[in-house]
Amino acid sequence: MCKELKWDTLVLGGIVLTMEPDAEPIVNGYVGITDGQVAAVGSRSELNEEFEADKIIRADTHLIMPGLVNGHTHAAMTAFRGLADDLPLATWLNEHIFPAEAAHVDENLVYWGTKLGLAEMLLSGTTCLADGYFIEDQAARAVHEAGLRAVLGQGVIDFPAPGVPDPRLNISVAREFIERWKGVSPLIRPSVFCHSPYTCSATTLESGKELAAENNIFFQIHVAETQREVERIRAEKGATPIRFLDSLGLLDESTLAIHCVYADDEEIGILAEKEVSVVVCPESQMKLGSGLARLPAMLERGIKACLGTDSPASNNDFNLFGELRTAALAYKALEKDPTILPAPQILSLACAGGAATLGLSEKAGMLIPGYYADLITIDFDHPNLKPMYHPFSHLVYALTGHEVSTTIINGEILVEKGRLTSFDLSETMAQVREIAARIR
Repeated sequence: MCKELKWDTLVLGGIVLTMEPDAEPIVNGYVGITDGQVAAVGSRSELNEEFEADKIIRADTHLIMPGLVNGHTHAAMTAFRGLADDLPLATWLNEHIFPAEAAHVDENLVYWGTKLGLAEMLLSGTTCLADGYFIEDQAARAVHEAGLRAVLGQGVIDFPAPGVPDPRLNISVAREFIERWKGVSPLIRPSVFCHSPYTCSATTLESGKELAAENNIFFQIHVAETQREVERIRAEKGATPIRFLDSLGLLDESTLAIHCVYADDEEIGILAEKEVSVVVCPESQMKLGSGLARLPAMLERGIKACLGTDSPASNNDFNLFGELRTAALAYKALEKDPTILPAPQILSLACAGGAATLGLSEKAGMLIPGYYADLITIDFDHPNLKPMYHPFSHLVYALTGHEVSTTIINGEILVEKGRLTSFDLSETMAQVREIAARIR
């Protein structure tokens, strides 16, 4: 019998996936939550009739699992969803996105665009994200109000940018962001986001990394995303992007390297040796024609890796369940091997793998007593999820993301019965419609 009889919240019934390695699904299980943490997990048969909870969520037809971790987002760019599609990265970025950002990105767009992105994430099961953008102070405000767990990076770039018209102040603005948000909330951790090796000078990159090291926070950077980037950095710096960053001393356990599509065997070895965390974004990389990162090879070398959606301007959504399916299928096709990245492994990249990549391996990504109470319930009473033989299979290959019914973060219920509870979605969508009308 379970000794604990009183919880703040009890999620009762259904199948529980703890996402612990090799753990079997718990049929007719429960999760007890107290003080923002998982207090107990087990089978309903362990409970006697004397249990109490301030809030009971009955989830008999549901699957209960840890919330998903989205390792790379630019949430405010929901405002640019569908603005420019079917273009190579350089054209998309330089001729469409950068000009649109210069003309339209302000505090209002970042705040409301981020809030809309957070709504999409919460409703499709994401509880933790890493984000980087300009005027990130407004993104942090939106995240704080919405209640998600996040690593947030102020964007650093070596030309005039929204909120930083003088690029000589880019590191100073990043420092101010960190000082404002460090310690404000246990759910938010500031970071430094240097855009890329081709938009930041060596001096800027080194200064950004130094700032991150001073504050013991993540240093985020896009790297080796396209063949064109590799050729440009090799011509300008005399080395490939990953080797260039390594030569500057920027690669270590606090570096979050995003994309890494063009990493050869030696570079994968460097990433592994330096304990760099890697985020791959298959849908964005495929849509932009950039290619696919060598995720299976990275995992074989023990690299901490997870999945990210990137922005809705290049993806075009924040549905991490969709990203799971795309990744599982794409790598099977690429490797011509249907056994590669099986459903349990690919799902773990969005749970325990994502938590480890963002430095949360001791507290998130699994439903274990003492871990954060970041979890979701998924209603399996849908035609596309019947019959159900293997829950991992359905979560990767059959789920759409719209079946998420409950989202809990740090013990707080932020989605209940498929509806947001932490903020007004209709107001957010109305604000973004007005922003889009001005952009149009």
